[in-house]
Amino acid sequence: MSGPGPPRRRRPRPPRSRPLLLRAGSSRAAGQGRRSSGGAMAPLRDCKAWQDAGLGLSTASNEACKLFDAVLTQYATWANDEGLGGIEGCLSKLKAADPNFTMGQVIANGLELIGTGSSVRLNKELDSAMRTMMTLSKSQPLSEREKLHVAALDMFAHGQLPKACDLWEQILQSHPTDLLALKFSQDTYFYLGYHIQMRDSVARVFPFWTPDVPLSSYVKGYYSFGLMETNLFDRAEKLALEALAIDQTDAWSVHTIAHINEMKAEVKKGLAFMKETEANWKNSDMLACHNYWHWALYFIEKGEYEAALTIYDNHIAPQCLSSGSMLDIVDNCSMLYRLRLEGVKLGDRWDNVLKITKKHTKDHILLFNDVHILMSSLGAKDHKTTDELLTTLQELAKAPGEDHELSLAPSLGLPLCQAFMEFENGNCDKAVDLLYPIRYQLIQLGGSNAQRDVFNQLLIHAALNCKSKAKQNLARCLLRERDVMRPNSPMTERLMRKAAAVHSMA
Repeated sequence: MSGPGPPRRRRPRPPRSRPLLLRAGSSRAAGQGRRSSGGAMAPLRDCKAWQDAGLGLSTASNEACKLFDAVLTQYATWANDEGLGGIEGCLSKLKAADPNFTMGQVIANGLELIGTGSSVRLNKELDSAMRTMMTLSKSQPLSEREKLHVAALDMFAHGQLPKACDLWEQILQSHPTDLLALKFSQDTYFYLGYHIQMRDSVARVFPFWTPDVPLSSYVKGYYSFGLMETNLFDRAEKLALEALAIDQTDAWSVHTIAHINEMKAEVKKGLAFMKETEANWKNSDMLACHNYWHWALYFIEKGEYEAALTIYDNHIAPQCLSSGSMLDIVDNCSMLYRLRLEGVKLGDRWDNVLKITKKHTKDHILLFNDVHILMSSLGAKDHKTTDELLTTLQELAKAPGEDHELSLAPSLGLPLCQAFMEFENGNCDKAVDLLYPIRYQLIQLGGSNAQRDVFNQLLIHAALNCKSKAKQNLARCLLRERDVMRPNSPMTERLMRKAAAVHSMA
């Protein structure tokens, strides 16, 4: 999802759709409404509606308020809605409706920072937009809630992700139905690997999200994901199914159930569920690729590699090429690397992925992204790009300042990257020496349990191929551990047979 998510989403290009015209008294025609929790069309909220909800916005423009709602709705539901004008289209009109609307700038800058993999360090235009927002916020009589939103985003922009979450939580304590604070904090907790906090953040506000509150069914889906990531699978599945009963197009809740079936290695159930629901989520342009990724994981689990590659070639690779989304990039790299560990021949697929990842080699915004970008340069055997990624990361890590991610580079990010390199170079004993001591700390790099499982698989494959008998024995220990967590896993059974063969030859 992420992750992570899910890891980052690019702000999508404006869709080719009719313009968004927000006129008083109109409804869905020309993009006036958005889907409510019950699936019916609900009007976008104007100034008074936001005030009545206890979430007043400091603008006199009803059009700006409605456009803010349109952007928030699409962000919350993981889909550009052509009827609303798409996120980009709405943001453009939002700025025009009230250029001095601080919360309009908060949501625009927040989506650029949290949703795209951008950074004020890399993007001068974004840096300028953040400065404008900060200056504007000091010249206006904002509410305390709005001031906290500005401060939280400023913290995030400077790499202080945990502190940003603290401020969003402060908002939610007083305003539990502030969806922007909830969604920004959910995504940031995902990047931090704070899965318990991700779960509990929704738990604290969940009673306030009654069916009459717009998008409440999607909050059920957020809660179900936090429950799933903390291994409360039955409760998570119940909530996700409740959310889907309200809105079957809820791709995030589909994604939660996909995770549950993956973590429990319930392959048959997972495959059936994805096939049955595909028509409902395949048009969720921000999440469809990731759901196809989960579908392909079931085939890798079964050892049906051609079926996995078919999904990759038909859905995952084309989506990555068209979107450039960091979530799609991560899915591409992770999928190919898992297949590579299984010994599958991948042809020129790595070269195609590298064309997309290469431009992000020096970004170093999230370590989780870095290690996936590294997979692509290793897979394509591009030694220059590999060296460039590691060298620039090492340089930034020398003076991380208050950047949370860079502060983790020396202890986690760099050793993990080095482990991948050693494995690719055939130095399996060294790869295990680097990876095994940090395996329980890797959650700090973010992403979901399912996404980080590629690191577990790497450790097992490295241990199986070690020259040291002690490390070969470690591989068998890791597989016994995996068998307990994922009973009846075909992948574990395959690896156990390999371990037995290694043992008999030792």
